[in-house]
Amino acid sequence: MATIFNSPDELKDAAGRQLGHSDWIEITQERIDLFAEATGDRQWIHVDPERAKDGPFGACIAHGYLTLSMVNLFLPQIVEVRGIRMGVNYGTDKVRFPAPVIVGSRIRGNAELLRADDVKDGVQAVIRITVEIEGKERPACVVDTISRYYPLQ
Repeated sequence: MATIFNSPDELKDAAGRQLGHSDWIEITQERIDLFAEATGDRQWIHVDPERAKDGPFGACIAHGYLTLSMVNLFLPQIVEVRGIRMGVNYGTDKVRFPAPVIVGSRIRGNAELLRADDVKDGVQAVIRITVEIEGKERPACVVDTISRYYPLQ
């Protein structure tokens, strides 16, 4: 269940707050293959299960940018800002990929609101999403997302 803020201004008082987790999602070979097709990144460690068995990970792994893109699925499951006319993805600050996501793994997002500040006509929030791999100590991805929320006029 999402952490709910009734207005963008409520974000400013919640800096440092843990916002919760998304649902777990399995990273399938089909998802990896579709990402490879969409991006043109068909490196064998992602799309060749036979060759990947003998590779450094023992199986195919998800693209780092596929893992990063899953944040777009996780974020609205974790946080909901109400009383807005629009919310936009403004970008990211820091992105790291500490551990690979092996095909068949389940991942989820864990979020912390780092800060929220006034910007022209709205509030900008920096939310750190840590993409956890079920049963693993190291995360797959850590990214500081930047979102802008524009209140109803």
